[in-house]
Amino acid sequence: MSQIDTEMELSEDTDQDTKLVPVTESIRYRKRAQSAEKKAEVLSEQLAAANQNAMELSEQLNSLQTEQKLTRKLIAAGAVDLETAVLLAKDRIKSQGETNPDVCIEQLKKEKQYLFAAGGGAVATTKTAPAKDRMLPAQTALERSAKKAARTGNRADLQEYLKLRRNFM
Repeated sequence: MSQIDTEMELSEDTDQDTKLVPVTESIRYRKRAQSAEKKAEVLSEQLAAANQNAMELSEQLNSLQTEQKLTRKLIAAGAVDLETAVLLAKDRIKSQGETNPDVCIEQLKKEKQYLFAAGGGAVATTKTAPAKDRMLPAQTALERSAKKAARTGNRADLQEYLKLRRNFM
């Protein structure tokens, strides 16, 4: 044997060591790999969208929490027009970059005194006069009837209380 024949035999031996895959299986593997790559791309896009959504929600939550803090502090400071006071305070916090809402509220109290009550305490909301007049006598009649039925334990008193209650509930 010559040297060329020996090299041919060696090259044939190395080819036999590597596995040859049938063409149909190769195509199937390639399609599976492509579909897996597409799924990976879709999932990465969905992940990016979910992260973006989470960031937006986090910003909204922070904004709502600051607004809620401002609202509480403005109510405690005695703000009469709460919406206007909150908007002005938020605007000042954004423009001046303040992190302490108390300082902003104090500035608002000094500059816009008409937004706050004269006493400085919290302002309690009251019912309108017609609602008060309409509900007060009926409510007292219902309460009187309930107390009478409870006190006497009489069936007639209980029946009268239940009739009144049915009219109001």
